[in-house]
This record gives sequence, structure tokens and C-alpha cells, in this order.
Amino acid sequence: MNALYKNIHQDLIDLCRQGDREAQSGLYKLYYKSMYNTGLRIVGNENDAEDIMQESFLSAFSRINSYEGKVSFGAWLKKIVINRSLDYLRKRKITFEEINEKLADEEADPFEEVHETDIRKVREAIMKLPEGYRIVFSLYYLEGYDHDEIATILKISSGSSRSQLLRAKKKLKSYLTNDKVFSMN
Repeated sequence: MNALYKNIHQDLIDLCRQGDREAQSGLYKLYYKSMYNTGLRIVGNENDAEDIMQESFLSAFSRINSYEGKVSFGAWLKKIVINRSLDYLRKRKITFEEINEKLADEEADPFEEVHETDIRKVREAIMKLPEGYRIVFSLYYLEGYDHDEIATILKISSGSSRSQLLRAKKKLKSYLTNDKVFSMN
């Protein structure tokens, strides 16, 4: 296979392609925590995130021969986790508001003054967000998708993605200010 991306764990990936259980266990140990956290940020429930992470690994190992090495293995696996998480939410019939109003795209980032000791409180505040806000916020800020990609993934307009993100930021700012995590000047 002529991969474009050289994985530091290519030996484990190659062994997984041969069905080696120890290699699968090795890849699992390397990636399970970050994949669990990705699922948790999207679905907002620890048990569901655990199930999604497990299903994602099973899916990845059954489809590992389709991994072409064009991106890192972690990025490929993360895409599986994100898709599984979004499929889970679709099954629960999560809906996103269509909001057609002009929004100020350039608003101060509510996280500029967050100190490392406040990260736990910020995570808790993110988990308090209404589901639609949290999903768009997570996909945009934590997973790196742009509004057009989010719109396609969630089957909403890019304007709705922007408005959901703006509302999520305002709500987070409110949560964090009310909790006195940091001062907002």
C-alpha cells in the first residue's frame, strides 16, 4: 500500500490487517481515551460515549483494510467516532433550530482568559449546553470543522451552524461568568 502519511504505529496497523488481537489491543490502548472524549463531547453522555467508542473500534478493525494512509490513523479513527456519534444523535431525532437572523461573526472569544486550572469548569459548562449548541460548538472548536462542513454533516444551513455557535458561545459565557470561573471584561 502506497500511503501518503507515515504512521508511527504502522507496525501495529499492519498486524491489525492480519487480524492480530494483540496489535488491536495495542492500538486501542493508544487511542481509546481521545476517541472516548471525542464521542463524549458530541453525545454528552458517558455511557453512550463509551458504547460509541467501542463500536467505532470494532468498525475500524473490521474495515482496517480500507485505511489508505492518506491521513493519520488517529484522524481516520476520529472520523469514524464522529460519524457514529452523529448517527446516534440522528437516531434519537435530535433537531437543530433553523435560525435566519443576521449575526455578528466577529465576537470576542469567551475563552481568551481561561487559565489551565479552569479547564475542568469549562468542560462542565460545555456539557451543560443544550444538545444542538454543544454539538455545533464541539464540531467547530474541538474537531475543527468549518460551518459548511457542519451544515452538510447535520443537514442544516451554514447560517444555522453559525447562529448555533454564536448562541453556544453566549450561553457558555453566561455559565462561566455566573460561575465566576474568570472575569469577562
